[in-house]
Amino acid sequence: MSKVVFLDPIDYISGKIAKKHRTIYCRKKASGLNYTTVHGDRTTQPSTKELKARERFTAVAAMVRARKIDLSKIVTDQEAFLAQKDTATGAKTMKAYLWRVCGQEYDEQHQNG
Repeated sequence: MSKVVFLDPIDYISGKIAKKHRTIYCRKKASGLNYTTVHGDRTTQPSTKELKARERFTAVAAMVRARKIDLSKIVTDQEAFLAQKDTATGAKTMKAYLWRVCGQEYDEQHQNG
């Protein structure tokens, strides 16, 4: 007995299709499983660890934005970025480098305080 499998013009859909629909289409890369879900409002309170992570992210993002336009640091940041770029653990983009540097500065400032 034969089995006919029709290939649709669309392989799969992932993400939200329209603003008015709450249904989100998802696909698991590992298994190829397709499924739908409806995201609702959060039912639990954020933990202290999550709130600290949000606070750190917001602060570091602001530091990166400020550092990108700080004329006194642009040249030194570019030189330092180029020096570390080709190392094994080096950041491959300037943005990643600035996130690493600003994240380390934030951690040093808030470790003692």
